[in-house]
Amino acid sequence: MNELLYWLFRFVILVNALVAPSAAQSSEALYVRQTLGIGLDNILLNTLYNDAPRRNASYDFIIVGAGPAGCVLANRLSKNPKWSVYLIEAGGVEGIVHQVPVLAAFLQGTHSNWGYKSTPQKRACFGMNNNECALPRGKVLGGTSSINYMIYNRGNKRDFDRWAAAGNKGWSYAELLPYFLKSESANLEGLEHSPYHNHTGPLSVEDVQFRTPAAHAYVQGAQQAGHTLTDYNGESQMGVSYVQANTLRGRRHSAYRAYIEPIRYRRKNLHIVTLTRVTRILIDPITKRATGVELSYRNKFYKVHARKEVILSAGAFNSPQLLMLSGIGPADNLKAINVPLVKELPVGKLLYDHMCHFGPVFTVNTTRAMPSVSGINAAVVKSFLLGSPRTMLSSIGGVEALTFLKVPSSKEPADTPDVEIITVAGSLASDKSTGLKQGANFKDELYEQVYRPLEISKQDHFSFLIMQFHPKSVGRLWLHNRDPFEWPRINPKYFYNEEDVQFLLEGIKEAIRITETPAMHKLDTLMHSIPVPGCEQHQFSSDDYWRCSIRTLSYTLHHQVATCRMGPENDTTSVVNNELKVHGIQGLRVADTSIIPFPPTAHTNAASFMIGEKAADMIRAEWQ
Repeated sequence: MNELLYWLFRFVILVNALVAPSAAQSSEALYVRQTLGIGLDNILLNTLYNDAPRRNASYDFIIVGAGPAGCVLANRLSKNPKWSVYLIEAGGVEGIVHQVPVLAAFLQGTHSNWGYKSTPQKRACFGMNNNECALPRGKVLGGTSSINYMIYNRGNKRDFDRWAAAGNKGWSYAELLPYFLKSESANLEGLEHSPYHNHTGPLSVEDVQFRTPAAHAYVQGAQQAGHTLTDYNGESQMGVSYVQANTLRGRRHSAYRAYIEPIRYRRKNLHIVTLTRVTRILIDPITKRATGVELSYRNKFYKVHARKEVILSAGAFNSPQLLMLSGIGPADNLKAINVPLVKELPVGKLLYDHMCHFGPVFTVNTTRAMPSVSGINAAVVKSFLLGSPRTMLSSIGGVEALTFLKVPSSKEPADTPDVEIITVAGSLASDKSTGLKQGANFKDELYEQVYRPLEISKQDHFSFLIMQFHPKSVGRLWLHNRDPFEWPRINPKYFYNEEDVQFLLEGIKEAIRITETPAMHKLDTLMHSIPVPGCEQHQFSSDDYWRCSIRTLSYTLHHQVATCRMGPENDTTSVVNNELKVHGIQGLRVADTSIIPFPPTAHTNAASFMIGEKAADMIRAEWQ
């Protein structure tokens, strides 16, 4: 990271030359100034997103949380000039580092991440300090879309049909596809005329233009191994594909960039405040109606009122936390922390997440073809800042290809994948332990033994992340006390069901099989064979070794769902109905990934945008 910052700051010197009188009006100079946010731009950002609260102020809609769903709602609801909208975000505003896709791992070590960790895990995360898995969540205008790996993956048709079959009318695939399309502006080679993609929405979806030789060899090798080339957001997920990313001309395109930045100057009815914590929802105990929120801004508390609705879009951890702090949740938990019960609901009692295995790692015969800290220099930084999408800085944290497959023990339908193989250029060694290791909470011992030799050798290599889509292990979330500034307790209970380990094992075996194809042999692909600490007693690459490694190199891609589960009121596991209204409470909805009822066959970022689009339509239909 220090080397990258060195070159970024060096380039600021070059920028001064660009904005000299002779160059001040050039398009390149303007672009650099806007990108870096230097000079007056910083002052504007500090004031533009700071509609400070006024005591007892009121708005038509209060949106808590500016993640993808929150940003979509703020945009769509403020389109009606007669409605006033107040968007409240706990974090700040994106800067230059957020826009550099290759720096995704570093963002997990900044104030743009809430910094959550799981409770110490008994059957997973053995390679993490204190057995605590890092659970990154975005704390910035744009939410997790501003710090994630930008993978755009909607999910399987059967996911949404299952939601509808569980009593959630209006949430079938046929009914939700238009909302995915509504948000999308696709620039994908070969899919220009696909009915599964739109080209006029706010959110950019594009091919990553920086690709390594290993990525090309892998995609070819996967096909040689029997996986068809697919558009995983199209007719069928099954197969292999280069990754589709939420980037725009090689820069991160977050919810903030897509939905807020373009309208902020024009809509006087949209009010935004950053660096502000909502501490509870104001609910009339007699009428059971949400009337506003209490918030903390610059160490002072304010009450802000909602004439129509309060909408929680604070994410899978913060939305349930706020419900419980406001008296909505499990009676036993609220009683234990002395919060008066307003409505008993199973908030936080369900928590699903996608757990991954980090590895295996393979070396290849290319030279300096992989994105790494050591490959960043003044020429690369200058090319990126002047608009090129082809430098390694546009690599989305190294992710290059996705493979969706079934495993032999699957009980899912034939068109529903069980495992995703994520192909990543490089490894923890690529940033010399300064980014991903820190963000994922990996132990020093693990890095020194397994990854330091790769760093020292400087040999090109790539990794696999193996992710299971439909885990059987179920966790939960609860409050330890009523302090709104303290984390909720989060226990995902990873790998409590042994079947989850078996699915990942079968995914690892398939990834290894693909590396044995002719296309990959051309790169002299060789597995990095230093054993993971704690697994030395097993023969390397045996099934027992991988089972041990799975429980050690456990890694989540922050796809937590179901903590405010959607379902009919007679479903005792649900918190909100199909209109996202909290059961038994008027004027209060939850619109974020916490409402997703089952673990999806997808990454959750795309679904969050879709939920925001659908929620906006439901709200507008009700109030217009």
